[in-house]
Amino acid sequence: FHKDGFLVLEQFFSSEECDSMRSQIQKIVAEMEVPPHCRTEFSTREKEQLQAQGSSDYFLTSGDKIRFFFEKGVLDEKGNFLIPKEKSVSKIGHALHAHDPVFKQITHSPKVQELGRKLGLERPVVVQSMYIFKQPGIGGEVTPHQDATFLHTEPLGRILGFWIALEDATQDNGCLWFIPGSHTNGISRRMVRAASGASTCVEFVGSEPAYDDKQFIPLPISKGGLILIHGEVVHKSELNSSESSRHVFTFHVMEAKGTTWSKENWLQPTPELPFPSLYT
Repeated sequence: FHKDGFLVLEQFFSSEECDSMRSQIQKIVAEMEVPPHCRTEFSTREKEQLQAQGSSDYFLTSGDKIRFFFEKGVLDEKGNFLIPKEKSVSKIGHALHAHDPVFKQITHSPKVQELGRKLGLERPVVVQSMYIFKQPGIGGEVTPHQDATFLHTEPLGRILGFWIALEDATQDNGCLWFIPGSHTNGISRRMVRAASGASTCVEFVGSEPAYDDKQFIPLPISKGGLILIHGEVVHKSELNSSESSRHVFTFHVMEAKGTTWSKENWLQPTPELPFPSLYT
């Protein structure tokens, strides 16, 4: 983990645990109510990101709620679904770990806590969680990025992602790709809250360098596997053009000891939901 910036732990969660998360998310989607004006298409391309999430309070205030974001091209100009809604969701975020009993139990499970202790985390807190669908045929690419671009701390190196495969993640359906060792060079871009009165509510400072595709290695992983992701390692995933989805539950943890969470981050703890301790 320290050398490469990531670590693959196969069979970390049981098949039953994965299935419990999938069936729980089916219930959440079945009950999903999103007013048309709040339906935003999720993108990781900078211009589209600023237009969609950047102009949307629905995104900006999702840190302590369970909210829904959609794939590109699934909504008409009025915000109506062009395909069945359960096939249109890109991700659900950002506080499943706090508000849903199944995801809360997984996030704070004894084996996750034990892993945190093995990594030397003294005061880890959970900052956000997401369920990512990577829908068959339309699951969008995630462009090369570092998580610390969006979750900035002083000093750096205090953010850790837990990425759980709820189905086999393959090169065909959009597994993660990493540049090994790329977590040692700091960050070159940040997404920050825009000044009040700006046309978007977030903006980017700096720019993402052009990465050489040859530097990336794929990390296929079986259902139940866990990938630990250093906050500054460069990673991406391709478009899912296959006929099978690639469901994932992922959450981010911050070592709170001696760490300052940037007030410019889009995501902020709230009085209703301060960042909960990973250790319970």
